[in-house]
Amino acid sequence: MAVPAGPPSRKGSCAAPPAAAAPLLGEPPAPSKAVRVAVWKARGLKGSKSDTPVTVVHAEFNGMILGESSKVDVLPNGTAEYNFTTSFEYSRDGPNSLDSIAQSPVLLTVTEVLPREKRQKEEKTVPLGQAVVDLLPLLQGQCSFKVLAPLYAVPTSPLENVPPEAKCGLEVTVCVQEPLLSATQLSNGNLLSVTLEAAYSVPEAFVPTGPLQNYMACLQVPAVGEREFLLVFKNGVLKLGGEKEPLPRPKKWPLGNIMAPGALNIPNSFIVGGPYENEDGELNKREDREFRVQSESIKKRIVWDMERRCFLDPAAVLVLQKRIAECRYWPVEVCRMPVVSSSKGKTSKTDKGDDDGQIFFHGVAYVNMVPLLYPGVKQIRGAFRVFAYKDSEVFEKTKNQLSVFRDLRPQISLTKEGQWAPGINSPLSRAAPSRIQREDKEKITRDKESNRKLSSAVKILSSDVPVEAENVTYLNHNGQQYVEAGTFLVMEIKLEKALVPKRLPEELTRRCSGRPRRLRVKGITTWIKEMIPTRPLLPRQTAGAEKAVEDYHNQITSIAVTILSEYHELFGKQLPDQGAINHQTLEEQKCQLNFELNSSGKYFAFKEQLKYVVVKIVREKYLKTTAFESLEQFQAFLSELYVYLVDQMHIALNQVLSEEAAAPTPPSCTTDEQLRLFAHEAEVSKDYKLASLYYQQRVARDQHNIQYWLDYGAFYLLLDETIKAQECFREALRLDPHHMQSLLLCGIVAVMLQHYEEAEIFFEDASCLEPSSVVVWTLLGLFYELQNNNIRAEMAFREANKLLQAQLAMERSVPEAPEGEGRKKQISAECGRPLNPCPGASLPEEAEDSAASRLPEAVEAALTCMVPEEDATAQQNRRPKNKEAAPRGLSQPPCTIFMKTVDFLIKVNAIQFVHMALAHELLSLQGGASCDYYLVLAQTYLLKEDFSKSEECLREAIRLDYMNPNVWAQKGHLCYLKGDLAEAKECYERTVSFVVDAAEMHFVYLRLGSIYLEEKEYGMAKQTYLLACKNSASCLTWLGVGIACYRLEELAEAEDALAEANALNNSNAEVWAYLALVCLQGGRQLESEQCYKYTVKLGLKNDALLQEIRAVQQRVGFGDPSF
Repeated sequence: MAVPAGPPSRKGSCAAPPAAAAPLLGEPPAPSKAVRVAVWKARGLKGSKSDTPVTVVHAEFNGMILGESSKVDVLPNGTAEYNFTTSFEYSRDGPNSLDSIAQSPVLLTVTEVLPREKRQKEEKTVPLGQAVVDLLPLLQGQCSFKVLAPLYAVPTSPLENVPPEAKCGLEVTVCVQEPLLSATQLSNGNLLSVTLEAAYSVPEAFVPTGPLQNYMACLQVPAVGEREFLLVFKNGVLKLGGEKEPLPRPKKWPLGNIMAPGALNIPNSFIVGGPYENEDGELNKREDREFRVQSESIKKRIVWDMERRCFLDPAAVLVLQKRIAECRYWPVEVCRMPVVSSSKGKTSKTDKGDDDGQIFFHGVAYVNMVPLLYPGVKQIRGAFRVFAYKDSEVFEKTKNQLSVFRDLRPQISLTKEGQWAPGINSPLSRAAPSRIQREDKEKITRDKESNRKLSSAVKILSSDVPVEAENVTYLNHNGQQYVEAGTFLVMEIKLEKALVPKRLPEELTRRCSGRPRRLRVKGITTWIKEMIPTRPLLPRQTAGAEKAVEDYHNQITSIAVTILSEYHELFGKQLPDQGAINHQTLEEQKCQLNFELNSSGKYFAFKEQLKYVVVKIVREKYLKTTAFESLEQFQAFLSELYVYLVDQMHIALNQVLSEEAAAPTPPSCTTDEQLRLFAHEAEVSKDYKLASLYYQQRVARDQHNIQYWLDYGAFYLLLDETIKAQECFREALRLDPHHMQSLLLCGIVAVMLQHYEEAEIFFEDASCLEPSSVVVWTLLGLFYELQNNNIRAEMAFREANKLLQAQLAMERSVPEAPEGEGRKKQISAECGRPLNPCPGASLPEEAEDSAASRLPEAVEAALTCMVPEEDATAQQNRRPKNKEAAPRGLSQPPCTIFMKTVDFLIKVNAIQFVHMALAHELLSLQGGASCDYYLVLAQTYLLKEDFSKSEECLREAIRLDYMNPNVWAQKGHLCYLKGDLAEAKECYERTVSFVVDAAEMHFVYLRLGSIYLEEKEYGMAKQTYLLACKNSASCLTWLGVGIACYRLEELAEAEDALAEANALNNSNAEVWAYLALVCLQGGRQLESEQCYKYTVKLGLKNDALLQEIRAVQQRVGFGDPSF
C-alpha cells in the first residue's frame, strides 16, 4: 500500500534530508523500504486566468494516490518551487512489487486552483498538465536519480500554447535508502519487455460504429513454480485503412487514467520498424511483402503501441529458459469484449448477466521464442498470424491447457467505460488484489459461481458431447474470421540481457590474430604471414616445358661434342682446304665410329644421358604421367614424340652445355601431432586411403611409439578391419607388455573376433596391473555380462562404483577455504577442458586424476547396489560455481562408471562396447537419460550414417541441454552430411557464438568455412578459416584461407596461405590448382605451368575449377604447355 505523506512540503535531499528540512509535525516516518519521490520545481507553467496562477502537484503510482503538495504560486518566469516529497512502500509480495515498479511510472498531475468566486463553497481546479517518471533506473542498481520530466498539456489547457523552447517540465528526484535488487538479482536477473504494436488486416466485422468494444491481447510469461506472469494489453484502437502507421513512433504506457495524451508516451522508447526480411516471425518472405504492405496501409487495423515490462529474478530466468527449450511456441491470445457503461450506485442488467464476460472473436497467435536462446540474442520482433482459438491446437503447439481470457473473465469484465484498471501482471499464485478488485470482490465471486453453475447445467443437458469439443465450439466463436481475413500481430519481445551469452568479437579477434586493435566492423584483418611458422627456405628449382626443352638442347650439344671428339681421335681433323671426302669413305668411317662407340659402351652412355631429358619433355611438355590406355594410343604418341625430338635435335646442335645438380631432399615440416590431425581430418572426410598414409608416416617415424600403434589400430576399428587392428594393438603390447590401454584394446578386439578366452586373459591382466581404474573394472563387467556370468559382472560393476565413489570423496575432501595453487590450477584446467560426458575419463590410467569441472551425483548401475543419498547430495553440492567451468544448461547429468567408460571407448572406435555401456547407462539413471547419453548415441548413429536415428537423439539432447555447444556442433555435422547447408550453417554459427568451445571446433570451423565459400561469403570464410588455423592449422585450413583471399582478390595473402597449405601437404590437387590461378593472375608463366602440371598429375576432381583454370590460361595466353 502507498504511504500517505501527510503534510508533505519540505526541503532537502531525497536521499538524506538535512536537519533543517525535517518532516513537519504529524508526518509519519518513511519505512525502511520506502521509495521516495520528490518534486522540487516546475518550469514553463502558465495559468488559464493569469500567468501567475496558484498550482498544486498530485502524485499517483500503480493506481494509488500518493499525496498532494501544498498550494504554490507560479512566478512570472513560469517557475514554481514545490519542494514536495512523498513515498510509497516497496514490497516483494505486495501490490507495489518489482513488477509494478518495472511497468508503472509515477504519474504527476499539475492542477491550477482557480480563485474562489462569490457564494462559491469549494475551490475549482483545472488540470494543466501531466508528467510521468519512469522508475526503471531503480531496477538497474541505482539508489537515486534525478530527471526533468516533460509536462504534457491536458487538452484545452493553456500549456498547449507554450512554445517548445520553454521546456515545460518538473524536476523530480527518486531515491531509496538501499538498492531494491541484491547483487545476485542485478547480475543474474533480467527485464522482459513486450511491445504489442498492432493487429493488421482484422475481420470486416470490426467497425468503429455501434457499441464500444475493448480490443485486448494477453501473453503469459512463466515464473518460478506454477506461477505465471500475465501481460494484458487493453484498449486497442480500431483504425480504418488509408495510410501506414508512422515510423518511428513512441511506445505507450499501459495506463488508462491519463488526461494528457503526450504523457502516455514512454520517454526515449520508440517503435522503429525495419525491413520485413530481417524480422523473426512469419510473413517475412519475399512473396509476403505485397500482402504486408497492403495490410499495413490499406486495410483496417487495431493499434496498441503499448509496452509492458516484467522483472525476472534469477530463478524465473532459469524457468524461462527451460520453458522456451521445452516448448518453442507461446500463445498470445486476442479477443474483443464489449465495454459496459457504469452508473453510480446501480448495477445494470447487463452486469448481472453472464454475457458481460462473454469472449468474442477469440484468437491466438503462436510466437516462436526459440531465437531468444541463440547466443547473444536479446529481442525478437515480427509478424505472427492469428488463428481461431481451439483448445486442442493450442495444447498441441504450446502445451498450454488453459485460456487466459476464459480463466480471468470475471476480472476482465470489470473494465467498464470510464473506469481504469491496472494491468494484470502479478504472478497468479501470489497476486495481491488492487483497490478496484477489492471493492468488487463480492461481485467477482458471484460471477464465478454463476459461470460454474451455467457450465454444469450445459454439461448435464449435453452429456453425450465430449468436453473438448464443447470447449472448442465455445472458444471458436467468430474466431475463424481471423484466418479468413489474414490477421496478424506485430509485436516485439525484448530482454535486457541475452539468456545465452555470446562470445565477444574482441575475443574472436584476439584468438585469430592476437591483435584486438585490428578489429573492424566488417571482418577481422589478420596478417597471414605472422600466423605461418618460420621454416628454412627450400632450394629454388626451375622447371617447366621450356626448361625441359632447353635441357634437351644442352644434352644434344654435349653428346654431339663428345662424338666429334671421338671422330677426331679416330680419323683426325679434316681441314677445309683438303677437299670433300667421298661417299664410300664416309660410310666406312661411320661404320667404324659406330663399332667404336658400341664396343666401348659410349653409345649406351649417350642413350642414358638423353633418357632423363626426354622423360622431362614427356612430363612437362606433353603432361603424360600415367600409363596409356591402349597400344594404339601408345604408338601414336611415340610417333609424335619422335618427330618432335628430331626437330629439336637439329635446332640444338650449337647449344652450350649446362648441367643441373640434384637438389637435396627438403626436411619434413610436419610434426607428429599435425600428422594425427591430418589423419583425423581424412577420417572425417572419409578419405581413408589418405588417413592410412598419415598413420603409416607416424609409425615410420617412430616404430617404438606405443600411441602411434594404438591410433593406427583405432583407425582400423573404424573401418571394421578387426584383424589389422589386432596386429597394431599386439605390436603396441609387444613394446610394453604392461601397458594398460594396449591390454584393454587387445581384449576388445578379441571379443570382436569371438576369442573369449584370450579376451578374459587381457581384461584380467589389466585389472591386476591397474586395480584402481574405473574403466578397467567396467569393461571387465561388460565382458562378464556378455558371457552371462552375472555374478562376476555384478562384482566388477560394484568394484567400479566403489572406486568412483572413492574418487569423488577424495575430491570433496579437498579444502575449499584456502585459495592455494593446487585449487587454482585445478580450476584453470577445468575451464580450458573440452566438454566430455565424464571429465577425466579420456584415458583409463588418468582415472585417479579426474578432478572434473563438475562433480555430480553418481548413480549405480541397474544390476548393482544404489549410491547412498548422502553421497549424491554431497556431490551435487560440490558442483563448480565458476561459470566457465559449468556452462551447460539448467542441471548437470550424473557422472557414472558407464559414461566414463564410454568416453574411452568412443575415442578408440569400439562401437560394440559403446552400445553395451550406453544400455547400462540408460538403466542406471532414475530420472531418464542425460544429454551426454543422447549425444554419444547420436555420434554412433552418425558413424553408421543412420541420419534419422541420429536426429532423434540430438533432438532429445537439445531438449535436455540446449546450451551445450557439443550438441549443436553434432547437429551441424548431421545437417552438413544430409546436405542441409542452411540448417548446418545456423548450427555451426550458434556453436561458434557460445562462450565455451565445443570439443572439436576444428571441424566446425572447416565445415562452416566451406559453407561460407559455397555461399560466396568470402570475408566470413576467411575469418572462420583463420580461426581454424589459429586453433589447429592444417592443409585444409590454409587452403580455405587461400581460396577466400583469392576470391577477395588478395593475391599476396592467397599465395602465402596456399604455400603454407602446400608445405603441409604437397599432394593436394586443389592447392596446386589455386596456386596455378594465383600465378596466372600474377603473370608468372613458369610457376603457373608447374602448378598446372601437378594439378593434372594429382587428378583434380573439381571440374568447375579445372575449367576456370583453362579459361584463365586462354585469357592470359600461357600456363598450359600443351598448346
